[in-house]
Amino acid sequence: MPDFVLGFGLVAVVLTVTGLISGLVERSPISFPLIFLGLGLLLGGGGLGVIDIGPHDEILEIVATLTLSLVLFLDAVKLDVKELGRKWAIPFLILGPGTLLIIAIGAVPLALVFGFSWIIALMGGAILASTDPVVLREILRDDRIPRSVRQVLRIEAGTNDIVVLPVLLVLIAVHHEEATSIAAWSVFLAKLLLLGPAIGFGIGGAGAWLMAKADRHMGVRTEYQALYGVGLVLAAFTAATAAGGDGFLGAFAAGFAVVVLNQILCSCFLEYGETTAEMAMLVTFILFGAVLSTLYGLVDWVPAIGLAFFVVLFIRPPVLALVLLRARMSWPARLFVCWFGPRGLNSLLLALLVVIANVPGAETLLATVGVVVMVSVVLHGSSALPAAAWYGRKVAAETLVEEREATAAALFNIHVDAPDRITPAELHAALQANDPPIILDVRSRSTYEKDGVRIPGGVRVRPDEVIRWASENPLDRQVVAYCT
Repeated sequence: MPDFVLGFGLVAVVLTVTGLISGLVERSPISFPLIFLGLGLLLGGGGLGVIDIGPHDEILEIVATLTLSLVLFLDAVKLDVKELGRKWAIPFLILGPGTLLIIAIGAVPLALVFGFSWIIALMGGAILASTDPVVLREILRDDRIPRSVRQVLRIEAGTNDIVVLPVLLVLIAVHHEEATSIAAWSVFLAKLLLLGPAIGFGIGGAGAWLMAKADRHMGVRTEYQALYGVGLVLAAFTAATAAGGDGFLGAFAAGFAVVVLNQILCSCFLEYGETTAEMAMLVTFILFGAVLSTLYGLVDWVPAIGLAFFVVLFIRPPVLALVLLRARMSWPARLFVCWFGPRGLNSLLLALLVVIANVPGAETLLATVGVVVMVSVVLHGSSALPAAAWYGRKVAAETLVEEREATAAALFNIHVDAPDRITPAELHAALQANDPPIILDVRSRSTYEKDGVRIPGGVRVRPDEVIRWASENPLDRQVVAYCT
């Protein structure tokens, strides 16, 4: 069967199967990554032999590169930098050292148990430090979970690859001895950390500005704006790579420029881009499953599964618990955040970079990472729905401290400025005026459901959604927030 026919078949399977079973997946502990990774294992050379593909196959490299570029760009575009305000750096600074600590701890068993050299073990530690937003997708959309908690998970899943990726690329360069002097290393790091991101930042910012200008003056149909956004991703990756930098960092910087420079991409692109990225991710899961089905013979399964449980249970949870010591969160929130650090497609994509770089032992490392990903996808995917329901019941039963905060940064900062207050009598008088204030009912979920009293004309906004509401509504009148 020609490769392109097989490719069409894989896309057809992804599009039809996801449509048919999406309702079932949303109501069950089975996740799409688990389904399509399992399908790839079944169809690969180690299974039915329908898909004949190896880790060095060009098709896998192309699909994986496109997927990772789109994911990084979209992660950057969805960062709430403006919403976090001046204290946006606090969670970034905390999660950055946390990621580096996870890398260091993760390298130890790879070196001591699996016999990898320390350089390759550190590569593996970096790969396994990457958390996957694909498995977290349903949790990040669940509004039963306070927004500040979701934002902690979103920031980690959306940004720790920007810590992990440069570390991995530098380790690959060290292994290949690509730079042998201080001057050579300075040039290499400048291209990696400055040139590529600078080119991507310029393309993302200028490209979004050009589209906004063209749309204002001539009107651009939404479908073309959606395609234009994908073009920006590819342009940033290509230009950064051609200049000697890293295309993936360029793609992330392009998305980051859109946010930082207050440029606006049509919401149609975000919808189309996320749909395209999701389709590409699920196809990539199938391809990786097929590849891993032929590589699992390289792995000793007992220590590999032991490594998986060590990574899932004993590396990230304690490190995140340490990171969150000063955060104002309830114990259910801490458990929830510490548990959900799934390893998934991002780890496989990063491991593929090591294979493409022809590092000795890379295929064994990919197979080992694959075992960890399989265990993580099963554990985190199957626990996402019940864990979210459990935490949602905690939030519905009582007012938790994290529910009063809208951002991750706010969890790490004590507020000292008291808001202006208004008495009930003053509010009553204001409501009789010609220009009455807007009343926001910002009581916690549990209090709102238990108390049947409502202020007439009040707008229900959950306390962790106030900042978003303010950004989406014109504040042309006085706003009075009512809470308990």
